[in-house]
Amino acid sequence: MTAAHAAEPVTSVPHLDIARYAGQWHEIAHLPMFFQRQCVGDITARYGVEKAGTISVVNACRTKDGSMDQSTGEARPVEGHPGRLEVRFAPGWLSWLPMVWADYWVIALDPDYQWAMVGEPDRKYLWILSRGPSMDRTQFEQLKAKAEAMGYDLSPLIVAAPLK
Repeated sequence: MTAAHAAEPVTSVPHLDIARYAGQWHEIAHLPMFFQRQCVGDITARYGVEKAGTISVVNACRTKDGSMDQSTGEARPVEGHPGRLEVRFAPGWLSWLPMVWADYWVIALDPDYQWAMVGEPDRKYLWILSRGPSMDRTQFEQLKAKAEAMGYDLSPLIVAAPLK
């Protein structure tokens, strides 16, 4: 199914408690993207609530040579859309430029904040995240079906963690 024929639009969750969302997440799967080309495993994202109302972001992964690569960024809420954030990994002095901020929409979320699916309106990026380093296969398949219903092409999906 192509984005033009999607049964559902890409929508963010209606409520996101940033304090509950904060903490460590393990990437289960993602659509290929330039910034993750060096990652081969142990992909994590850690979010922290900052006093200024922003969210610190630390992405890490194991590379082919066994070393760990890490990127630090910042996210900010989108006013009027609780499930939407904008994230940047560019230096702070560039934060005034609109192009350094990328959409980060939580499009599916476990009521207990144990898994999440993150995407963006153009359907170019998608991440399936879990609090633990693996995910139940049935849950994973349900999230994939939801993404496909929103028009995501999952044929290039990279599964980065074990399914049980």
